[in-house]
Amino acid sequence: MIRKGVNQVSNNKKEKMKKLIIRHANKIALTFMFSMVQLVAMAQDSTGGSSSITKESTTTTTTTSEWYTQPWVWIVGAAVLIVIIVALMRGNSTKEVTRTTVIKDDRL
Repeated sequence: MIRKGVNQVSNNKKEKMKKLIIRHANKIALTFMFSMVQLVAMAQDSTGGSSSITKESTTTTTTTSEWYTQPWVWIVGAAVLIVIIVALMRGNSTKEVTRTTVIKDDRL
């Protein structure tokens, strides 16, 4: 009788393991497939074939700096953040708590 219960438990474990393996195998296969598609897309030739056309091109570069690359922006931002944190911290300390304890003595 005990032997039958052990066999059922081992069969349940086997079924769960099969499901788990199949689920993970599907994820691995999909990951591999999408990786191969991406690899093929990157491997395509941008010239459109094996023709040997010579091109001459002139490039002009202009440098523009974004606002967030300037150091003064980060300094001002940090200062504003510190002011906000200090204001929030000081706002909690100004509350005054008043407690009144009343003790009743109903002894006659």
